[in-house]
Amino acid sequence: MKRFTAAALFCTGALALASEAVAQEETPEWTGEGSFGAGVTSGNTDTKDLSAGLKLKHNGPVWAQSGELAAEYGETDGVETKNRVAGALQVDRSFTPRLSAFGRLTYEKDEFSGFEDRTFAGLGVAYKVIVSEPTSWTLQGGPGYRQDKIRTTGETEESLGATLGSRFKHAFNERVALTNDTDITTGDVSTQVVNGLALTFEIMGNLSARVSYDVRHDTSPPAGFEKTDTATRFSLVYKIG
Repeated sequence: MKRFTAAALFCTGALALASEAVAQEETPEWTGEGSFGAGVTSGNTDTKDLSAGLKLKHNGPVWAQSGELAAEYGETDGVETKNRVAGALQVDRSFTPRLSAFGRLTYEKDEFSGFEDRTFAGLGVAYKVIVSEPTSWTLQGGPGYRQDKIRTTGETEESLGATLGSRFKHAFNERVALTNDTDITTGDVSTQVVNGLALTFEIMGNLSARVSYDVRHDTSPPAGFEKTDTATRFSLVYKIG
């Protein structure tokens, strides 16, 4: 517990230092998006659901901060069958146009998963494999500490882990873009793989429509729970910045 707490405090300190560095920059830029969608899921639950999300990124010449927040809720015949909240904070420090270091903190709480809540804090490096238009692709990874609260036993397991991520985007034209984001988080209890594939169409101005397919997979869930959850959604997206 002490090791994990120290790692979390380290990442929190890194976020604070980055905030101070960004605040001193003369021309900061904010970008991001807010989304609201509906869809169908399969796996641990089969239900219609609603989802909402917010992504923000603060760019500067050297430092960058980004945050994500997502919520999903669903009912079947008036009975709650889905309730999940997830968030992530990341700080990046660029060294070259392609190479940077990062600190990352993630949290997930899912009422219908084999894991009641999960937290990860880690550090690593990121490399922009492709930076030319119309395609961009970034890979990142590094070590960290992971905490998993197992629903069936109520026990909290802490372990040394790692995070791996991929961010891919291809713009077919000014109005249509394909994205594929992948995050892999390892730990002693289980390895979690999350992948989101989305096609976004600009409707007008900052408003877009999106069709997405999300997959969450655990290699070793507690007994009685499915390994894989999927979600197919249609969303309205408002671009920020």
